[in-house]
Amino acid sequence: MAEALLKEMNLDAYFMEYDDDRSGDFKPLRYLPKGKTVVLGLVTTKFGALESKDALKRRIEEAAKYAPMEQLALSPQCGFSSTVHGNNIAVEDQRNKLRLVVETAQEMWG
Repeated sequence: MAEALLKEMNLDAYFMEYDDDRSGDFKPLRYLPKGKTVVLGLVTTKFGALESKDALKRRIEEAAKYAPMEQLALSPQCGFSSTVHGNNIAVEDQRNKLRLVVETAQEMWG
């Protein structure tokens, strides 16, 4: 299914959630066509605990085994209000997670 999704759909970017074990591995990224981007949703919006920057970098490097770094990007896995009632995560925790995304992206891609 990943091959059909990534190769056949005429999209510029794919936003893929990879914030938990249920999300699977990065092997489907091997089907990413040249010129397309995968936005790795590695930072969860489900709870406030902050991810480790080093762990995020390791996950990005793992994804880069299947797709070129220049075709990868980083983001939270979803919005902070993915349900009608929103997620139970403090505003300050949301800011910290967004700051982590920006800092990690700057360190990985410049």
